[in-house]
Amino acid sequence: MNISAVILTKNNQNTLERTLKSVSFAKELLIIDDNSTDNTINLAKKYGARVLNRKLNNNFSPQRNFGLREAKEEWILFIDADEVLREELIKEIKQLSESNFESFYIKRRDIFWGRVLKYGELRSAYRQGILRLIKKNSGEWEGQVHERFVTKKSTGYLKGFINHYSHNSIKEFIMDINNYSTIRAKELHKKGLKTNVFQILFYPIVKFKINYIFKFGFLDGVPGFIYSFMMSFHSFLVRAKLYQYTRLKD
Repeated sequence: MNISAVILTKNNQNTLERTLKSVSFAKELLIIDDNSTDNTINLAKKYGARVLNRKLNNNFSPQRNFGLREAKEEWILFIDADEVLREELIKEIKQLSESNFESFYIKRRDIFWGRVLKYGELRSAYRQGILRLIKKNSGEWEGQVHERFVTKKSTGYLKGFINHYSHNSIKEFIMDINNYSTIRAKELHKKGLKTNVFQILFYPIVKFKINYIFKFGFLDGVPGFIYSFMMSFHSFLVRAKLYQYTRLKD
């Protein structure tokens, strides 16, 4: 199975090298870069990657679909610039031959402040996985942020994990939440959706209870509490900003 590894980048010089090392087995390394100003491009070229510059415009799906079209190999592995394939997953992918499946779910271990989060918001990614190994012409990516691959073709499941390292500090986490909540609020606004004070107030509270209690986020200790709280704060910002955009329009 010949694979193109596609990585979206934007000033990822601190994490990209270990990502590239983990996918060095791929026949093609393809970087879709959003005007990086650090050493990202030089690092990518050091590992023989083909680099294409394309502005993100706060919309991740077109960026990934562009990677789907530009990749030279029949199979495409999507991996983020702060992720690393574990050795057992690399071996598993190498052993794949021609398959009846046209895409594969890969499980993800989100490592937050030195702890693997297995519950709450991240439970599905840890247990079921995310569609990341994809055959050309089997579907497309949808959604501006927190995008997902949509396919009607057959899907399989791999046993190995991707390690995801993100949000090394509260400051970094808040910056990401502020950015992504703005993108999401604008996406909902374009769809004509509205919100109200009850949704702004109660939706984040309900989301926290679901993730921390009913999805057992408390089993992840203090990092689990912080993650559940921050993602509820993300929900609050999305609805508060959506309300603001609606009022400005009116």
